[in-house]
Amino acid sequence: MENNSENTEINLRVYELGYLLVPSLSEENMPATYSNLKDLIVSLGGEIISDEMPKMISLAYKMLKVFQNVRSKFDLAYFGWVKFEINPEKVLELKKRLDIDANFIRFLILKTVRENTIAAKRFIHKDIRRKIPIAKKEGENEITTPIDKEEIDKEIDAMVAL
Repeated sequence: MENNSENTEINLRVYELGYLLVPSLSEENMPATYSNLKDLIVSLGGEIISDEMPKMISLAYKMLKVFQNVRSKFDLAYFGWVKFEINPEKVLELKKRLDIDANFIRFLILKTVRENTIAAKRFIHKDIRRKIPIAKKEGENEITTPIDKEEIDKEIDAMVAL
């Protein structure tokens, strides 16, 4: 029997659900709607890893949702996400249940990893190691190069952009 529970854990995958909820939901009803979503995931055998309460955002463009032959357009929505672990066979059932829920404008379910995956700012590596001319005393063989102010400005801009 231990082998069966071990096999079930192996089949679990980590997913992240990002979603937009209709803006007509009141602030008072938001915790209940949010809790119902998490309860749905748990009822399907999922385990919540991390999540964020939905927040009202302006959408980049108007979104259309047709529900029960009524076409609605939205330019505001509540955005939230939930990261959870579940058997991959249950994800299709979760998708079907979210499709029929009138509160969801759109949602996206992605496979992901358990670890936190917040994107960090990239470091642009440039080879800025250049030979610095050593000051020589008068009379020594000097090789001087003229200073190009435009090139110095470009290098300063590149360093500031990091």
